Amino acid sequence: MDTAKPELTFANLEAHLGHEIALSAWHRVSQEDATAFGHLTRDPDPMHIDPEWARAESPYSETVLAGFHMLSLLPFLTRGNGLSIGGVKLAMNYGFERIRFVSPIPVNSQFRNRVQLSRVDRRADGKATIVTHNSLEVRGADRPALVADWVNLLWPHATGV
Repeated sequence: MDTAKPELTFANLEAHLGHEIALSAWHRVSQEDATAFGHLTRDPDPMHIDPEWARAESPYSETVLAGFHMLSLLPFLTRGNGLSIGGVKLAMNYGFERIRFVSPIPVNSQFRNRVQLSRVDRRADGKATIVTHNSLEVRGADRPALVADWVNLLWPHATGV
């Protein structure tokens, strides 16, 4: 008997409720990128951008990614890593229901995103909102670095919507 799950599509979202719908590859963020993020967001916290300061002063003894840096990587760690929903013309960030920065991601550590489909709300206009539970795992760590319940608004390919 074939127990393979059907392809994830706009039409069958509910069949995937409670299931993992994506697992990204392992990734790293370099010190150069962590520093650039700090400067771009005008948050030059030495815990994120100054390795010498972090070795001497940080409770982690090394630089770590900013929480908002972790959060900003979610689009890359989903769509950018192959998560695709068939029959969807457009997916738009609709916000978050819950975000927790649980533990740090040291700069240059490997991490990945595990995505579970938590909720589907069909709308009268033919669109749908989905909530995915995202968990950033750091290789070798006991706890996730970030957990976030992310809401996206989906437009189907259907005409007239």
